[in-house]
Amino acid sequence: MINEEALIDALQNGRLAGAALDVFEKEPLPADSPLWGMENCLISPHCSGNYPNYVQDSIDIFAMNLKRYRDGEVLDNLVDKKHGY
Repeated sequence: MINEEALIDALQNGRLAGAALDVFEKEPLPADSPLWGMENCLISPHCSGNYPNYVQDSIDIFAMNLKRYRDGEVLDNLVDKKHGY
């Protein structure tokens, strides 16, 4: 977990050039958080990967993986726990 107070300090004092964040100590990020007004901080919602065909594409991937599972095949889009994604 990131120490949000230390991150804000580092961004304000130039020790860190910028940050892109979508998870915070308090969810949702409080309206009075200094992060909202910082030009060197990009705040993104958890659904930032959403796009027009997201739901249908997710259903298609699920259906394909269900078939693979039933057929004893390797699933697509597995999480690599060593890499963390």
